[in-house]
Parts: sequence; structure tokens; C-alpha cells
Amino acid sequence: METNSIIQNFKEIVTNKYAQFTGRANKTEFWKYILVYIIVSVVLSMFINILGGVKLLRMLFMIIQGLFALALLIPSIAVGVRRMHDIGKGGGWILVNMIPLIGSIWFILLAIKDSEPGPNRFDK
Repeated sequence: METNSIIQNFKEIVTNKYAQFTGRANKTEFWKYILVYIIVSVVLSMFINILGGVKLLRMLFMIIQGLFALALLIPSIAVGVRRMHDIGKGGGWILVNMIPLIGSIWFILLAIKDSEPGPNRFDK
């Protein structure tokens, strides 16, 4: 995986596909987005933990982390819905994440499935 393509994929989802709930997202598109999201979240969490004694800086990074999560809520849901479409499931399947523990595992298993070959009912 080329770093440039990972960042371009993330920017594409956040800018051009921000609230696009139609169509499909293949495994690569979905997991590249998730990888960047996780890396940024972990880095922000590390800064929050490192700056534990400096209350003002810690609070600043907590606010930044909250704004980051809030800003990417819609594109994260949208790419998840498009990923479910790619495997032939309705977008409502992302709600399986609301089931504690088991739901997240179930969603990950769905997200790692191969794409449904050929056109399906979710193609534009």
C-alpha cells in the first residue's frame, strides 16, 4: 500500500463522498479510510495521555479529538453503509454495531467479506 494513495483515499471520502450513502465502497477504500481514522485517533489519544499534567494542553487535545470524531461522523457512517452495499447488504446493517461487543465483531466480519461480484442492487 502506498502512503500517498491512503491519504488520497481519505481525502476523497472526506471531501467528495462526505455524505454519499449510495453506491458501493470496496474493501480497500473502506479499510484505508479506517486505518487513517484509527492512526489519527491514537496519535491524539497519545498526546492527551502524555500531556496529562498540563491541564490546558490536555483539554485542548481532548477538544481537538472530539471535533475530529464529530467532523468525521457522517463520512464514517457513509463509508460503512457503502461497504455494506458492496457485499449486498442494506445500509441498516451498520446498526449491528450498537449491540455491545458482539455487534462490533459482527460488523468487522461483514466488512472483511469480499465484494459481491458484478453489479448488485446498490449500483448507481
